[in-house]
Amino acid sequence: MENIKAVVFDWAGTMVDFGSFAPMNAFVEVFAEFGMAISIEQARAPMGMAKWDHIKTILDMPGVANDFKATYGHAPSSEDVDRIFKVFVPMNEKVAARHSDLVPGAAAVIKWLSERDIKIGSTTGYTRSIMEHVIPVAAKQGYSPEIVVCSDEVPNGRPAPDAMEKCFKVLGIDDPSKVIKVDDTEPGIGEGKQAGCLTVGLTLSGNYAGKTPDELSEMDEKAINELREHAAEKLFGAGADHVIDSVADLPELISSLAD
Repeated sequence: MENIKAVVFDWAGTMVDFGSFAPMNAFVEVFAEFGMAISIEQARAPMGMAKWDHIKTILDMPGVANDFKATYGHAPSSEDVDRIFKVFVPMNEKVAARHSDLVPGAAAVIKWLSERDIKIGSTTGYTRSIMEHVIPVAAKQGYSPEIVVCSDEVPNGRPAPDAMEKCFKVLGIDDPSKVIKVDDTEPGIGEGKQAGCLTVGLTLSGNYAGKTPDELSEMDEKAINELREHAAEKLFGAGADHVIDSVADLPELISSLAD
């Protein structure tokens, strides 16, 4: 394991909130408050970005932009993004705490990494105020990474490497190639690639599958494979070096890399 010094995890869809439901639900709700109905697919498409950027990306979608202009008489601007973001953050704060259960197998992965002196860091597209509701819930379940870098604490959000570089400083990493970035979204994988890390994408626990464990258990293998393949295509397209179903599979992958 000497070639791996640290693992930096994403949060929703990676270590907590299997299926990444908290942000998706909040985006649908906040746009409804502003008189626009967006689909689950539209809400999920930019997932992984800083949430201000996520809102702007949704507003820039042709259908949503047209609805906005029809409702407000002008094309959406940065000021409009600010207005929606201001409502979104407290809404997501409430939702995120309810969706902070650890992904199955995550606690065992934390123990496995700690036993091998592999450091644990994290980055997130959530703001600090949202994470203040998530971190204590995760800590009660045994997950307390050495650092949590939030989207509003760095100059540039994902896929820029700013949050990863902040992790390196705290974790004492001077060679990014000895760090694994684990994420369920394209921007999160891009963040790891731009930082010079080995990147691992998650196909079934995250945003692109968008299913709970119970929902997956009721699906046949063909349907699950279709979800897996769709997510893998997205993640490999963003530059993922490897893909696995969930963080529960990470120890096996790391062990194979060490062979």
